[in-house]
Amino acid sequence: MTTIDIAGIHRIPAARQTRLRLTTRGRRVLATLASVPAAVALSIAVISGGGAIASSASGAEAGSFATVTVMPGESLWSIAEQVAPASDPRDVVDAIMRLNALPGAGIDAGQTIAIPAEYTVGG
Repeated sequence: MTTIDIAGIHRIPAARQTRLRLTTRGRRVLATLASVPAAVALSIAVISGGGAIASSASGAEAGSFATVTVMPGESLWSIAEQVAPASDPRDVVDAIMRLNALPGAGIDAGQTIAIPAEYTVGG
């Protein structure tokens, strides 16, 4: 061990130089921390990009769905009963939610939603 002499008064041991070592656990923690921003970015892209599945710009083919404008007081259930009276409304609501990438059954008046062609009059 080396010592440092300060003006001949006291001798203080010099700090040892140590090399930083990263354990396997430390590497895993760093890899996890590095992947978190990528996972968040991917999640945001999937959530925000999934809203236009039924649009003509991307997603479903033209003709594989019809569009309906939601009127005041309508719900997905009432629309499902109107467009496919012979089908189980639960199945129709589920198909509409999947086609439009809706997070829930809530819709707003004036909103345009896509209806799967299998439940339209011509489908």
